[in-house]
Order: sequence, then structure tokens, then C-alpha cells
Amino acid sequence: MTRPANFTFASDNTAGVCPEAFAAIRDANSGRAPSYGDDAATAEAKRLFAQIFEAECEVFFVFNGTAANALVLAALCQRHHAVLCHALAHIETDECGAPEFFTGGAKLLPLAGEHAKLCPADLAPALARGHGVHFPKARALSLTQATELGTLYTPAELRALADCAHARGLAVQMDGARFANAAAALAPRGVSPADLTWRSGVDVLCLGGTKNGLLGTEAVVFFNRALAAEFEYRVKQAGQLASKMRFAAAQWVAVLRDGAWLRHAAHANGQAQKLSAGLRELGFALVTPTEANGVFVELSPRVAAGLEARGWHFYKFVGEHGYRFMCAWDTADADVAALLADVRAVR
Repeated sequence: MTRPANFTFASDNTAGVCPEAFAAIRDANSGRAPSYGDDAATAEAKRLFAQIFEAECEVFFVFNGTAANALVLAALCQRHHAVLCHALAHIETDECGAPEFFTGGAKLLPLAGEHAKLCPADLAPALARGHGVHFPKARALSLTQATELGTLYTPAELRALADCAHARGLAVQMDGARFANAAAALAPRGVSPADLTWRSGVDVLCLGGTKNGLLGTEAVVFFNRALAAEFEYRVKQAGQLASKMRFAAAQWVAVLRDGAWLRHAAHANGQAQKLSAGLRELGFALVTPTEANGVFVELSPRVAAGLEARGWHFYKFVGEHGYRFMCAWDTADADVAALLADVRAVR
């Protein structure tokens, strides 16, 4: 008998809205408030970002990660510029040319790097390409934290990349769709959100809310405040300025003020560790180490087909047999146990 579709591990996008954000939306739906970000919730959210990152910063809210990445790169680049990124970066593989569109034609230069990470040596060939005006001028480096393969950059690795980029006149943008997961994973080592961003040379962070339990809101955080000049006009022109901004800002306030954003991310990371350990115990090889909330594992065609026949949705992500299973803020122990039981049954 065919089982109903199960999207639990297909993506952290498939999870619902976390309780804190849901309650904040409900509470914001009372009375009247100024429009377009002139409300108290937006002011409080911006204050909390400055507190959490231990620095004055410029903060903007947009509806989705594609807009956040593309608008930031448009602010950093002119149409004759180039953006260095990993070949698996979301801006390269999953944003339908949005960075090129919003920059007016800036070129993405995808680079290879082990486990979806870059190092300064990986940048060198791209920085040496071309001659004069005949090749786009590199202007930005885009890094993904956590990476598309669930791996993490340490502050030292980020600093080495940022120093290399800044020495060549490149700004550093971080695609942080899963930054919360990276921050939660590294917090036990004494690494702070500030350590993972401006202290390591990151100029601007696109901080994901959707994948961590929020509804329709991402935050753009400029640590290099000069780069944010007139960014509010880009947000408006791109149709990303919320007239009822308080509903977005209130969600951020709710998860930032008592650390829920990190607790939810830590839960997702923990469930990924349980799933990863279970798969290894069953004899399956991981594609990359499980460092955040994604598990990347080698499955034979028979096992993959068997799981799909049992209703599980997941994606082939890397190589011929590399598959991704994502955990979220609400992934339960029972979900992990059910998947492992089916893996055991079909292996």
C-alpha cells in the first residue's frame, strides 16, 4: 500500500511557523501602527540585532532569501563586475539568475572547493583571470554559512578569505540562509555571531528567517554601514518593502529577545546528528560531515527507490548517489526513528 507523501526531511522550508513567531504575528494584529517600518516592533528588532552582533549595523527586512542575496550583490556591484562564489552556492544554482538581473549583468564566477567551502587558494585562479577591460572586474565574494553541503566555516577560515578579498578590493557578502544553524553549532566552542561575521571580515549578512521557523521574512544586516547607502531604495524598487512591516519585525523580536532563534537551530542540528549517527550505524557513508542541520549520505538506487516508495521526499544533491535529508526546528525524535526504520527495512 502506498503511503502518503512525507516531506519531513525534504527541506527545512517544509516546516511550519515556530510558536514564538506565530504568537508574535497574532499579537501584532492588534490596533494600528505606522507603516513601512516606522513602527515600534521594527525599531526593537533593529536594536536586538545590534545587541546580538555587538555592533551598530544597518538592518533591512525582505520577504525571501533570493531577494536578500540579489539586492545585496546589486548594492555591492555594478554591471561590469563579477561575484566569486562556490559552484554549489544558492546564488549560482537556485536563484534563476536573480543576482545577474538585479545587478544589471554582473557575472557570477563559480569556484570549486572541498565540501562546498572555499579557501584563499581557491580564489586565486579567478582573481587572475582575464586581462584588463576584457573580463569582468571582481568586486564581491559571496560565502554561504552553513554551506550547501551542511559544512561550516570557522572564524579563522572566514578571516583568511575576507583578508584575501579585501586586499583585492572585494566586499564580502554572506548568504546566511542557515546562519542560525552555524551559530548554534559553534556556540559551544565560544564562537559568537559577531565572531562569525564582522569580526571575521564579513561586510554584510543575509540572515535567514524562513528556514528557522519564521514566515516571509529575511534580514539583511550591513556591518559595513557605508555599503548600505540608499539600500532602502533598492528594497522598495524590488517590491520587497512590506507596508505592514510590524508583522515581519515582530517575529524577529520574538525569536531574538530570548535566544529562541538559536534554540530552534540547535534542535535542528541535534536531530541531524541523531539521523547521521543512525545512518552510519546502518553502514551508510556520509558525503560530508554533519555539522549543521543537513545530512548528506550515499544511498544506492535500490535504497533511494525503496524510501521513495514508502512516501519519503528527499533530494539527490551531490554526485551520483549523494542525497540530502534536512532537519528543522520541529523535527521530532519519532520522525528520525521512522526514517531510520524504513532505511533499515529497505537496505
